[in-house]
Amino acid sequence: MADTFSGPSFLYHLLANELSVVLFNELDKTSDGYAPLPSLKARKHARNNPPEVEKLDESMKRLNVTPDVVLSKLEGMGYQVGLRLIERLLKDHQRFKDELEIMKYICTDLWKYIYDKQIDTLRTNNHGTYVFTDNTFKPLTFFSVEGVDQYYAAAARFITFPCGIIRGALSALGIRSAVSAKATTVTACVFEVIVERS
Repeated sequence: MADTFSGPSFLYHLLANELSVVLFNELDKTSDGYAPLPSLKARKHARNNPPEVEKLDESMKRLNVTPDVVLSKLEGMGYQVGLRLIERLLKDHQRFKDELEIMKYICTDLWKYIYDKQIDTLRTNNHGTYVFTDNTFKPLTFFSVEGVDQYYAAAARFITFPCGIIRGALSALGIRSAVSAKATTVTACVFEVIVERS
């Protein structure tokens, strides 16, 4: 499989199948201004029906879109989703005491809402760097490719969107950050959050 990415159809297909649980429909707003949160059944369906990597690669070739453009758009879309999702989930939540408590919330409640499990480990150096490790990151378990290099190239598509979600959620809580990720094994993913100090 060539090291390619898909264009706009890839972005929407990925969002619809992998994380449709966090998309908001403005037409379904209730009287309080919020659309109802997706049901557990809808979230499970989205998690269990992944996009097909081969079809995504074919549409990328047709559209002649570069991998950097696709990854940038995915991260930006994830950022917007993270902003909206954290606003909705914390509507009636009390304020957090500190930065570490916010990170714990991201690793437990937010991650559980999206992926139906918590982050496995959260580490920090107490100087603004946090490392989240998910040993069974579900989007990485849904596809297979031939060769290690092709695997890591394909995995980049599935970890960029969650990076945006984390960055957007933190931004909504007043924390400016840079988020990066890498697949460390076939199913494990490590997210690194570096808080930007003023």
